[in-house]
Amino acid sequence: MKVDVLLGLQWGDEGKGKIVDYLSPQYDLIARFQGGPNAGHTLVINGEKTVLHIIPSGIFREEVQNVIGNGVVIDPHILMKEIDGLKAKGLSLHNLFIAKKAHLILPTHRYLDAASENAKGKQKIGSTLKGIGPTYMDKTGRNGIRVGDIFSPNFMEKYNGLKEKHQALLQIYPDIEFDLEGEEERFHEAVERMRSLQTIDGPYFINKALKEGKRILAEGAQGSMLDIDYGTYPYVTSSNTVTAGVCTGLGVAPKNIGKVIGITKAYCTRVGSGNFPSELFDENAETLQRVGHEFGATTGRPRRCGWIDLPQLKYVSMINGVDEICLTKIDVLNEFESFGVVDAYVENGQQTDRIPYDLNENIGVHTTQVEGWNKDVKAQQFAELPDKAQAYIKYLEAQLNTPISLISIGPGRDEIVLR
Repeated sequence: MKVDVLLGLQWGDEGKGKIVDYLSPQYDLIARFQGGPNAGHTLVINGEKTVLHIIPSGIFREEVQNVIGNGVVIDPHILMKEIDGLKAKGLSLHNLFIAKKAHLILPTHRYLDAASENAKGKQKIGSTLKGIGPTYMDKTGRNGIRVGDIFSPNFMEKYNGLKEKHQALLQIYPDIEFDLEGEEERFHEAVERMRSLQTIDGPYFINKALKEGKRILAEGAQGSMLDIDYGTYPYVTSSNTVTAGVCTGLGVAPKNIGKVIGITKAYCTRVGSGNFPSELFDENAETLQRVGHEFGATTGRPRRCGWIDLPQLKYVSMINGVDEICLTKIDVLNEFESFGVVDAYVENGQQTDRIPYDLNENIGVHTTQVEGWNKDVKAQQFAELPDKAQAYIKYLEAQLNTPISLISIGPGRDEIVLR
C-alpha cells in the first residue's frame, strides 16, 4: 500500500476539510503532515458546521484512525479546546493519535509572532498570529520543545529555557499588549491534559500501518502557493505544503507516495498580504466574496477574490505530481452571466504560462471570458450538470491535462458529483 495525498493547489481555503471527510470512508488512516492551528478546515455535517484547526478531517468517521504527524506544530490550548468541542458533539476521540516528534507552540511563540508582525508595518506578511513561524524557526534552530518532552522530568527546565530566549528576542520589538501570565496558565493546564492523550512514534506507526496493508490519506493544510520553498515568498507559511512535505512530515519514503489529489476552487482566493495576479477589485470580487462566504475559517478575515489562474495551477500540479483534481465551489459561479479564466501572465509585454521568480505587482494577466450557465448546479451525476458547467470543467481538464474527478456543488458533506 502507498500513502495517497490530498492538498490545496492555490493559496489555501480550497475546501480540503470537506473532501477529506467525504473520502475518509475509503481509508483506514488520515494524517496531517504539516502546519498547525493556522489551518481552518470546515466541515458541514447534517447542516452543522465544524471548523478543525489541528485535528485531521477524518475525525468524524470513528472507524478511521486520525494522526497528527511530526511535521505539525501544536498549540496545546487550541488542541484541547478542539477536543472538547468534538466531545461535546458526541465523539469519543478514541481514534486520535499524536506524534511525539511534533513540536509545541509556546505562549511566547505567539507573543513573538504578534510583536514581529506588528513591527513590520506596511510590510506585514499576513500572519495568522498563531505562533507558527517562530515555532518552526525554533525547530530548525534546534531549540524546540516536542510533544514527547511533556513526559520528561525536566520539561519545565526546557520550557523556561526557551521562554527566556524568547523574552530576550522580544526586546528588539516595540511593546505590544500580551497577557503572558494568563496564556501560560492556559498552556500548562492544556499540557497536563495532553499527557492523557494517545501519543505515538509517528514514523513507526505510519509504516507499520503501510505494511499491514492499511489505506492512508495524508491531509495537507494551507495551499501549494504558500509553500515555504515554492510559494509566493516571502508571503508564505513556514512549512512545506506540497507533496514532498508528506515524506518529512510523516516519516514515509518517497517510493511510498501513491495518488496525489489536488483541490482547487472554480475561482481563486487569498488571505493576507502578497501578490495575487488574478485578483479582482470590482463587483465581481464582491459577488464571489458574498456568495462564496469568503472569510477565513481561522482568522475571520475577508478573502481577496479573483478568477481561476491556469499558469499557477500548472505550476503547482508540476511540483506536486497531481494525478487528479477536485473542483470546489462551482456553485458560487451560478449567477454569473460570464466569468474569467486567467490563461497567461504578461511580463514586459510578453505572454507566458510560467510563474516568474518574482511574482510582483508588475506582472499582468491575460484573461479569457467564459459563458456562465445562470442556473443551479445541483445534480447527482456529471451529465445532469448544466451544459455550460460541463463545458467549463472539460475546458479546465484540457488546459491542465489532468482529470477532474470530483466536483463540489455546495457546502454539505454529500454535495459532490463524482466523475
